[in-house]
Amino acid sequence: MRGRSPELATRLLVAAALAGLAGFFSLPLRGQTPAVFEAEFTNEHLLPAHWTLKLHPDGSGQFDAWGGQPSKDEANTILAGDVHRPIQLSAAFTEHVFATAKLRRLFAFPCESHMKVAFQGWKRLTYTGPEGSGTCEYNYSKDKEIEELGNSLLGVEFTIMSGARMEKLLQHDRLGLDAELDGLVDAVHEGNAIETGAIQDILTRIASDEGILERARRKARLLLTETR
Repeated sequence: MRGRSPELATRLLVAAALAGLAGFFSLPLRGQTPAVFEAEFTNEHLLPAHWTLKLHPDGSGQFDAWGGQPSKDEANTILAGDVHRPIQLSAAFTEHVFATAKLRRLFAFPCESHMKVAFQGWKRLTYTGPEGSGTCEYNYSKDKEIEELGNSLLGVEFTIMSGARMEKLLQHDRLGLDAELDGLVDAVHEGNAIETGAIQDILTRIASDEGILERARRKARLLLTETR
C-alpha cells in the first residue's frame, strides 16, 4: 500500500482534531446543575393529603402520594392507597412547566397573595438548574402564571390517582371501572384532569381486556385518543 502524502495526512489530522473539539463542546459542562422542577401539595382534608411530583426536561419524573383519611362517601370504595411511581409527561406540558419557571424568576420570590380566600391546600413550586434555584409556597397566588401552573399540576395529580385506582379496581372490582372511567372522562372534558398519557398503560389494558364491560372499554379507548 502506498504511503499517505504529507498533505493528506495533515488534512486527516485537522479533521480528527475538529471532530474531537465538536464532541467536547457537545458534552454537558462538569459541575453544571441539571434542571429539575418539583411540586409539592399538602391538604390534610383531602385524599391523598400529601403528594410530590418531580419532573425533568425530557418529561420523565417521579410521583409520590400518601396520607389522608377517606370521607364517608369513600369509606366503602376501593382506594388507590399510597402511590409511588415513575411518570412520563408530554413534551408540550413539560416545556410549559420549565418555561413558566424561567418566566417567573425560577420561583425565587414570595408568591402567596395573603388574601382572605378559602384554604385550597399548600402548593410549593421549586426549580433547580444551571441558571439558579428558587422556591415559592402559596395557598392562592395573585400571579396568574403561577396560579395556572398550580391548577394544571392538580389536573396531572387527578389523572395519576385515577389511574392508580383503576389498577386496584382491575384486580378487585372490575364492575367499578365503569364509574371511575366516567369520572375521569368528565374531568378531562371539564379541564380538571390532563396528561392522560401518564396512565396510558392501564387504559390500554382496560381497552383490550374482553372480560371488562364494553362501555368501560369504550371510555378507555376514548381517553387513549386524548393522549395522541
